[in-house]
Amino acid sequence: MTSARFYRQRAGLLAAMVLTGIATAVAGEIAPADRKSGYDFMSAQARAMQDDDTANPGMLSVLDGEASWNKKAGAAQKSCADCHGDATTSMQGVAARYPAYDAAHGRPITLPQRINLCRSENQKATPFPAENAEWLALSAFVGQQSRGMPITPPDDSRLAATLEKGRALYFLRQGQLNLSCAQCHDDNWQQKLSGNPIQQGQATGYPVYRLEWQGMGSLERRLRNCMFGVRAEPFAYGSEQHLALALYLRARAAGLKIETPAVRP
Repeated sequence: MTSARFYRQRAGLLAAMVLTGIATAVAGEIAPADRKSGYDFMSAQARAMQDDDTANPGMLSVLDGEASWNKKAGAAQKSCADCHGDATTSMQGVAARYPAYDAAHGRPITLPQRINLCRSENQKATPFPAENAEWLALSAFVGQQSRGMPITPPDDSRLAATLEKGRALYFLRQGQLNLSCAQCHDDNWQQKLSGNPIQQGQATGYPVYRLEWQGMGSLERRLRNCMFGVRAEPFAYGSEQHLALALYLRARAAGLKIETPAVRP
C-alpha cells in the first residue's frame, strides 16, 4: 500500500470516528501515573524486535551514527569526537533533557538542531537537510547513550512561552477533519483505529524505526504524517510550530524512559 493511499484510508477512519462519536469526549491531559510509552501498545513480536539490539533495525542507524561521530567533516576537518570525546560518557543523559534553551542563539532548540548547529558552526560543514540519513543516524547514536534514562525536561523559565505554544497547538483542532492531537492521543488512547490500539503519542524514542516507513524517521516526520491524516497543511520542517510541539511532547512524557532507537508499527 502506498503512503498516500494509507493516509487517505486513515483519514477516512478518523472521519468515521468523529461521525460515530468516538472522538467527541474530552478527557483532558493524561495523568502522570497513566502515561505509557508506545512500546506498551505494541505486539510481543514488535517489543522483542526493539529489545534485541541484534534484531532492532534502528541499531544499523546507530552504528552509522557512531561512524559519523568519529568522522572529520567540513572546512574545520573536525569530528564530533574531537570536541566531545567518547560519546558513551559525554552524551549520557543529553537526549533526556532536550529540547533545551540555547543561550548563544537566544532560543530553544531540539537535539537534532543542536547537532546541525555544531556541524555548521564548529565543523564549518553544510547543515544536514531534513530527514537526511546521516543526521538521523547521529541523532540516534547520541540518543542511544541515554537509553533507559528518564526524560527530564529542563526547569527553565526561558522555555515557558514556547512550551505554552506547543500545548496550545496540541489541543488545537486542525484540518478538514477538525481534530486535535489531544482528541486521539489523550481522549481516546484506550480505543482502536483500524483494529490497532491508539497510542498516547509519547515522544520517547526518536528518531524511530517505523515498520510502515521501512526506515528511520524524525519526530517532525511523524507530526507531519499525523497532520496529513487529519487533512491539515503540515508544518514545514524546522518550523517554530514543530519546535513548540516537540517541547510540549517532551514535557508531557516526563518520567518515561528514553528508548532510542525505538521500533514502531
